[in-house]
Amino acid sequence: MSDIKVKTAPVQGVDGRSAGHLLEVENLHVEFRTRDGVAKVINGVSYHVDAGETLAVLGESGSGKSVTAQTIMGILDTPPGFVTGGSIRFRGKDLLTMGKDERRLVRGEGIAMVFQDALSALNPVFTVGFQIAELFRKRRGMSRADGYQRATELLDLVKIPAAKTRLKDYPHQFSGGMRQRVMIAMALALDPEVLIADEPTTALDVTVQAQIMDLLAEIRRDRNMGMILITHDLGVVADVADRIAVMYAGRIVEQADVHNLYGKPCHPYTLALLDSLPRLDLKGQELNTIKGLPPNLLRIPSGCAFHPRCQMARDICSTQRPALVELGGVRSSACHFAEELYGRE
Repeated sequence: MSDIKVKTAPVQGVDGRSAGHLLEVENLHVEFRTRDGVAKVINGVSYHVDAGETLAVLGESGSGKSVTAQTIMGILDTPPGFVTGGSIRFRGKDLLTMGKDERRLVRGEGIAMVFQDALSALNPVFTVGFQIAELFRKRRGMSRADGYQRATELLDLVKIPAAKTRLKDYPHQFSGGMRQRVMIAMALALDPEVLIADEPTTALDVTVQAQIMDLLAEIRRDRNMGMILITHDLGVVADVADRIAVMYAGRIVEQADVHNLYGKPCHPYTLALLDSLPRLDLKGQELNTIKGLPPNLLRIPSGCAFHPRCQMARDICSTQRPALVELGGVRSSACHFAEELYGRE
């Protein structure tokens, strides 16, 4: 197919920056240095997000989704984690070359994060009102009274009933869904331009999941923010995401807009993830699963990392690592048989 080509780095200007994207991760490499060896956790990840759009990053646990987000935020534990290559540009400035003070100004005001375990992320010995108001006292120089007023407004924004009264409550006094709303309120406190939501619906029931996703989508629209939604659940992002990046073994294996990815996946891993979703028309039948386990990042298989679990695997898959190729438009796939998958009905 003539419109398929190997993906190369974006064209850059004389200052070395690629223009146009609010946040851009380019060829990022991260490794964890442990007693057992060096784990290659992130292996050349590249993606971007623009104002007003949602990028969903999908993959099984251990694929590198959260580590990429932690690296963007500058909260990667070092040691054991070390960035060994690549760049992360926010409004054209490389976050990885910034000093601590400059990076701190971006964190919260430029880019904010909603963590997946709200109970662990919130301090159990302080009220939620104190924790939100503290942001305004430290970062905006507000008085205690003004900080609490802003905290009340934020709890109202995320639709927590009786917000002013609940400022005095501790994290354990909130339900799981309400704690997640508190985390969203804290992330929005300093009016960030990019919001990273790391598994925001983990351990929540289906009804509350839908409410949280609707809330995030509404806030993104109202504030014209860019949003990165990290999850392993394809069902959660179907109605929220604009584009999807699928990760496996620390690498992006497929990117596409949401309609194309669901309608015609062009990587066997994406296809397997979609096949494993429960379907109403297959009620009573055994669910499909992906055989085997994600690879040990200390010993990533040669060639395509997915080949030991792939039903399409052939000899070339175990010896040659497939390049990420563009399939026309905004979609790309890292598979030796991407053209075959792209061309099928």
